[in-house]
Amino acid sequence: QVQLVESGGGLVQAGDSLRLSCAASGRTFSYYPMGWFRQAPGKEREFVAAITRGGGTLYHADSVKGRFTISRDNAKNTVYLQMNSLKPEDTAVYYCAADSKDGKGSRFHPVSYDYWGQGTQVTVSS
Repeated sequence: QVQLVESGGGLVQAGDSLRLSCAASGRTFSYYPMGWFRQAPGKEREFVAAITRGGGTLYHADSVKGRFTISRDNAKNTVYLQMNSLKPEDTAVYYCAADSKDGKGSRFHPVSYDYWGQGTQVTVSS
């Protein structure tokens, strides 16, 4: 069983930065590929970023590339999402997710992840 708890969301202005954190329970965190997704009202959950077990490979959606960066600290059982140059269209609930299965699924699809946090709201005003 894995529990994920996100934090760091809030209300900011366009151009500001935020860093989201996702703290995971359990001693096997370093085994799991991790991802960040977001969901805006009336829209489907969409991929934002993902990171492999050791942090050696990163994936970012085109919409956030160059502005957001995913990272992880396996010693702290935590994955981060650094968000810079925020835009109003980044407004959404942000979720972190863990893949505790075989890690062979697509990093870009929610179905590849079997544990999810409760989400943290990010609101960017213009």
